[in-house]
Amino acid sequence: MGLIQRIADLVGYEKREAGNLASWSALAPGIGYYAGMSARAAENLSTVLGCVNAIATALAYVPVVVYRRESDGVRVEVTSHPLCRIVRSGANDQMTWPDFLEHLIASTLLTGNGLAVILRGGNGQLSGFRYVPWGMVTVAELSSGRLAYDVSDGRGNTRRYLEGEVLHLRDRTDDGKIGRSRLSRAADTVNGVQAANTHAWAFLNNGAFPSGVLEHPERMSTEAYERLRTAWNQRHSGPENAGKTPILEEGAKWNSSQISPEDTELLETRKFGVIELCRLFQVPPPIVQAYENNTFTNASQAGLWFGTFCLSPWARKIEAEFIRSVFPSAGPYEMELDLSGFLRGDPETRWNAHKIAIETGVLDADEVRQIEGWNPRKVGTAAPKTDEAQ
Repeated sequence: MGLIQRIADLVGYEKREAGNLASWSALAPGIGYYAGMSARAAENLSTVLGCVNAIATALAYVPVVVYRRESDGVRVEVTSHPLCRIVRSGANDQMTWPDFLEHLIASTLLTGNGLAVILRGGNGQLSGFRYVPWGMVTVAELSSGRLAYDVSDGRGNTRRYLEGEVLHLRDRTDDGKIGRSRLSRAADTVNGVQAANTHAWAFLNNGAFPSGVLEHPERMSTEAYERLRTAWNQRHSGPENAGKTPILEEGAKWNSSQISPEDTELLETRKFGVIELCRLFQVPPPIVQAYENNTFTNASQAGLWFGTFCLSPWARKIEAEFIRSVFPSAGPYEMELDLSGFLRGDPETRWNAHKIAIETGVLDADEVRQIEGWNPRKVGTAAPKTDEAQ
């Protein structure tokens, strides 16, 4: 078995030989069998859902800027580029730009791969993007070493797209071709959190009361045993039967188990599971409303940490993929996700930054107004006097 096949086995893909090409197709949509659950099942863990939503929606929210790099190295913003129109009007007829980018990033976080077909007009000009669920994709490696993507429409029809016709965003790979989700890399951690949740659910489903043993003084027939078990489960199992008083006959006794949630440290285990999953996604716990160990100091730094160590690397990855796949090869255009948009939620920091930029000559008042989404000041209109000027 070759190295690539062993990697494919771990990721949850199977390799198929067909002449001079090899292909990898998902054994199941989502994380793959290695993690023991699909992406949809993983999102049942509230921390996974919270982390994925926090990253995907944050990056889909920030402004997108297209630049053209001149021969002297100066970057000039290009508002007439087709990508700017797509950001304003939508990736396609069904999806706005934030919807599209959110789907693409969420798929990458959960499955390791996010795919979108690049739509172009008759003249070859960029016209939009079509998101493709990763579970509908089979990836083939051609004899040239390039990748081909066979996309199913769910109705038995398949269409092949080549590199350059798709946007393939991927998490870290083992082979440089197919991304591998961090959920599958830390499968034991994910399954451990799931096991704690399942245990808590079963405990609450039984009325938050430990199980026990029914003791009967005589030997019971199979029929009597089944009848007693069925009657007991119907009357005393489940949250709707919590607190009911059992009535025992024929000398039967109920011996309650002495194991409590505190003895099993269930609550602490579940709290630690939140930290473990946040660690996988590089998301500070306060971002997903985990405030157990929160203070004013670390709360104020959580957003900065989130933007610096989580969002910035993903933004750079997305920008690089757009430059590689969407823009002409070796062309002058590049895309940037403007993470400074997060300062919109902190007026004091934002306006202090504007003040410093004006005082140091980095920006003028009209440029600040443009950043804030305001029109330039009308000619002849004086700026309000500051305290120093008065």
